[in-house]
Amino acid sequence: MPNIKSAKKRMRQTIKRTARNRVRKEKLKKAVKSYRGALAVGDTQVITDELKKVTKAIDKAQVKGILHKNTASRRKSRLARAANRLAAANKA
Repeated sequence: MPNIKSAKKRMRQTIKRTARNRVRKEKLKKAVKSYRGALAVGDTQVITDELKKVTKAIDKAQVKGILHKNTASRRKSRLARAANRLAAANKA
């Protein structure tokens, strides 16, 4: 346990920020999970709606510092690519 006043404050701040970040990560994971569920169903309209939601969640996580910007870009790219593959398969 910290003895110095500033260290005690830092500990309180860390606890709050960790909890806040955990909530944000969970929202992101839920958005990705619902998107993958939509991919499994294969309904194009639902997939596009879910892709917008998950993209927004990823962008928000990147702005808040949960994800690095390159990580966010990579995840969005992979999710969009999965939707595009499914759309191409349905056309063929």
